[in-house]
Amino acid sequence: MAIIVNLDMMLAKRKMTSLELANRVGITPANLSILKTGKAKAVRMSTMDAICRELQCQPGDLFEFVEDDDPWKR
Repeated sequence: MAIIVNLDMMLAKRKMTSLELANRVGITPANLSILKTGKAKAVRMSTMDAICRELQCQPGDLFEFVEDDDPWKR
């Protein structure tokens, strides 16, 4: 099982840079990068709230669950 982070895709749709989002949300660009790459072990709800507010999206727009044996994952 894997959780895929689609934050890059949402940033592109909103024509916003990672740095701009980090500044608006109040987190470091390094922490946003950790989230974007899927290396984060946890995300604070307040951070998710701020990201969704700035990107005008739902949490489900940012994350996707994919089964390990799913051929579309590749």
